[in-house]
Amino acid sequence: MRWALVKVCLAVTTMVVAAFAIPLGLVIQEMARDRAFSAAERHAAGMGPTLSITTDRDQLTRAVATSEAGGDGRMAVYVPAVGRTPALKIGDRRATARDVEATRAQGRARTAGVPGGSALLQPFGLGSGEIAVVEIFVPESEVSNGVTTAWLVLAGVGVALIIGSVAVADRLGVRMVQPARRLVGAAHDLGEGKLGARVPEDGPTELRLAAVAFNSMADQVVQLLSNERELAADLSHRLRTPLTVLRLNAASLGDGPAAEQTRVAVERLEREVDTIIRTARDAKPQTAAGVHIGPGAGCDAAEVIRERMGFWSALAEDEGREARVAGVDRPVWIPVARAELVAALDALLGNVFRHTREGSAFAVDVHSGEDAVIVLVSDAGGGIADPQAALARGNSGASAGSTGSTGLGLDIVRRLAESTGGDVRIGSSMLGGTEVRLWIQRDPRRSPVGGRRRGAVRRRKRVSAGPE
Repeated sequence: MRWALVKVCLAVTTMVVAAFAIPLGLVIQEMARDRAFSAAERHAAGMGPTLSITTDRDQLTRAVATSEAGGDGRMAVYVPAVGRTPALKIGDRRATARDVEATRAQGRARTAGVPGGSALLQPFGLGSGEIAVVEIFVPESEVSNGVTTAWLVLAGVGVALIIGSVAVADRLGVRMVQPARRLVGAAHDLGEGKLGARVPEDGPTELRLAAVAFNSMADQVVQLLSNERELAADLSHRLRTPLTVLRLNAASLGDGPAAEQTRVAVERLEREVDTIIRTARDAKPQTAAGVHIGPGAGCDAAEVIRERMGFWSALAEDEGREARVAGVDRPVWIPVARAELVAALDALLGNVFRHTREGSAFAVDVHSGEDAVIVLVSDAGGGIADPQAALARGNSGASAGSTGSTGLGLDIVRRLAESTGGDVRIGSSMLGGTEVRLWIQRDPRRSPVGGRRRGAVRRRKRVSAGPE
């Protein structure tokens, strides 16, 4: 495209230069000719007064010799015979007798071609009624004086215009081609799986709009892949809840080949689910964009917690755990999809059963305020020595230090909280173990305010998820 633009500009500029330079050169040439013959007419007119006064040879000879053209040997005077006075021919003659007689017969000036140039023949009437003719020689060099220089100047200007137009066309071509090449390269990189490929939004308007559209498309592709991978990881993690039930039930089967085979199968299934979760998480850098709440979406947190506690309480009874729930006696609306809250609660309660010994009590407390809802999940286990490290493990994808841990459980909880403008914190519970505090903003559009919320915002910048 660049060279095509240069060729088009070269052709157009050449035609324009030729269309203007050639006629202008011809006009200059004609002006030089007119200038030379106008000067010859002035020299010839200078002999008119002398011829009207006298036709004496000596006086005419002196007049011709003292004139500018006569001094240069370019003037001649033809006086016809008058009475007994013979015809006179004074000066340097070049025109033929036929041309002189034709001038007398016509009674007007005419030009005749002579060797080395042209001769201007100008008739003048004498007192006797005869007609004398003055000849002025105009050399070819005077007719073409300055024409060659003018042609060279016009040629130089034309070449300069052509070179300038080619240079401008080349720069314009570069300005158009480079953004197009960057767009092609970015599209190729994106097609090869380099999701970070973007195009600078510069260049002509059309290419700039194309770059904006490409970058928007690339962002959408990245977002769709991110959502797909998060969904794969979340769905895989939700299998943890039935797997936990299977593992607990398998532990109560006692001894025997069938029981042992069941436990081995459950452990193998857990490992496969962990592999799926890690693969989905490691496919991209973790972001907090995994949870999307549409306008008007939400659920009753109290109702969801009562339902999930009913499920987990049955397992807690089998293991001799005391389960307590508070704050769910009245509806508590939150701007979170029901399925997302179920996944978060199952992740937190599943951690209790997986990482605390049998018989350890746990509790779920709900505190509802005007602007936010706080869900506290507490247990009487051994606690977490370094809560910040536990959260950082989820961010880095490292193991939580327990068999089968993927670090995704608290990441699911964190993303749910941050989708509303809230956060997650880990601390010590009143039961002596770990307490996970889930802060959910009732209005996701409102920014967190106050010192306590600013601290939560700073924490979100450097942590991601917990042990699982």
